[in-house]
Amino acid sequence: MYRLARLSAFGVCLVGLVVLTPRVAAQKTVTLLNVSYDPTRELYQEINAAFASAWKAKTGEVVVINQSHGGSGKQARAVLDGLQADVVTLALGFDIDALYAYGRLLPATWQKRLPYNSTPYTSTIVFVVRKGNPKKIRDWDDLARSGISVITPNPKTSGGARWNYLAAWGYALEKWGNEAKARDFVGRILANVPVFDSGARGSTTTFLQRRIGDVLIAWENEALLVKNRAGGEELEVVLPSMSILAEPPVAIVDKVVDRRNTRAVAQAYLEFLFSETGQAIAARHYYRPHSEAVRKKFSSQFASMRMFTIDEKFGGWEKAQQKHFADGGVFDQIATGQK
Repeated sequence: MYRLARLSAFGVCLVGLVVLTPRVAAQKTVTLLNVSYDPTRELYQEINAAFASAWKAKTGEVVVINQSHGGSGKQARAVLDGLQADVVTLALGFDIDALYAYGRLLPATWQKRLPYNSTPYTSTIVFVVRKGNPKKIRDWDDLARSGISVITPNPKTSGGARWNYLAAWGYALEKWGNEAKARDFVGRILANVPVFDSGARGSTTTFLQRRIGDVLIAWENEALLVKNRAGGEELEVVLPSMSILAEPPVAIVDKVVDRRNTRAVAQAYLEFLFSETGQAIAARHYYRPHSEAVRKKFSSQFASMRMFTIDEKFGGWEKAQQKHFADGGVFDQIATGQK
């Protein structure tokens, strides 16, 4: 899946969050690039501004954090191809593992360097439907019904799509305890997908703006974001009976920060995500924080859900990736009609 050959441009979006004035320009300025996955744009706009302010107050340095967003798998390949990420904040651990496996851009033990396996916040997978839920979608079984149009991104490029796929597979395993039935079930859901966008935000656009589909399978944070902004009154969020605990991790890209001499700032930036301020910002953007105090403050925002982990149902990301999403894996077999 990950190749070191030069790839075409990935639609990288770089957003500078600090505008330098002549007075500021005389001060020392540090720039970082955060390469992230699709639905984190708004989260990191606020995180970056808050960190830049805190770092300026502490050190006197001006820090500019630029952002790049896209499908998580696509973003990992872009970094392997030379995109100069100081930090990566991707959708799943396997995409960061690839930076070690295929480029030695960071150590194999990267996940042990920050709390909670370097995962500052969590999420889960839910459904978004039209107002009134006209197709009566309540649980995963409804997504496999004939005549239901399901919107989800492409698991080959999107980390969110891989979480969606595995959430459905894990539900089927729990219900039937049978791999063959799980495969048939997920295959029927995928057969209801009219278009596979490359990333989660693209699928949200397809569902909301192009008005394609009866149901959007989405990160919980993305679902709550679109429901609670202008126009969201035309939508409803449906919680399935069970889902997967989605754990999007973060890491310093060692080869980049050491070459650019940005390690100290990059480390402080990622540590800021675990601070009470960073946790509160994450919660405001509908990510589930680890901080108990912040969780209590935002308790009304997050419904209690039955969740399983990637380790419990699939033996971790390495096994899940190789079985389901590697070239020729189960997803490819389903997509090409192989039995």
